[in-house]
Amino acid sequence: MPDYRRLWRPGGTYFFTVTLLERHDNRLLVEHIDLLRAAVSKVKQDYPFTIHAWVVLPEHLHCVIELPEGDADFATRWRLIKSSFSRALPQGETRSASRLKHGERGIWQRRYWEHLIRDENDFVRHVDYVHYNPVKHGWVERVSDWPYSTFHRHVTQGFYPADWGDAPDEDIGGPD
Repeated sequence: MPDYRRLWRPGGTYFFTVTLLERHDNRLLVEHIDLLRAAVSKVKQDYPFTIHAWVVLPEHLHCVIELPEGDADFATRWRLIKSSFSRALPQGETRSASRLKHGERGIWQRRYWEHLIRDENDFVRHVDYVHYNPVKHGWVERVSDWPYSTFHRHVTQGFYPADWGDAPDEDIGGPD
């Protein structure tokens, strides 16, 4: 088994990619966006965190979140978000023998990608990447056209102009 190394920094700010198990032709996350929002909201109440950026695509999501001072437990938050969302869905997906043995649903990939944000430049590049992702994957032509994103909140707060990301030569950051 691989040796996964995670950086556990209390109060850290992290970029995450969380993906459905079945990605091909799967629109589960956007079709059940209200269930996902409810799961995130519930976990935020019990295990607070700050959402700096979030985008939900049909089969995966990206976000930049900050944990409270003294708290480095992002793993519990993701376990609870994923399990809450999964329990809210009707059963019927195909499950492997391993998932059946462990009592797991066949909704999410077991692992997720996490990156500890290092500095302000790293933060900006990852927030930009989160918001540009629907364009990158061809879901929309303009960032502002994707409804499942904190981009709209950032425009309202004056962090982005409404046409941000529209110019093809803009330098959109992203994971290293």
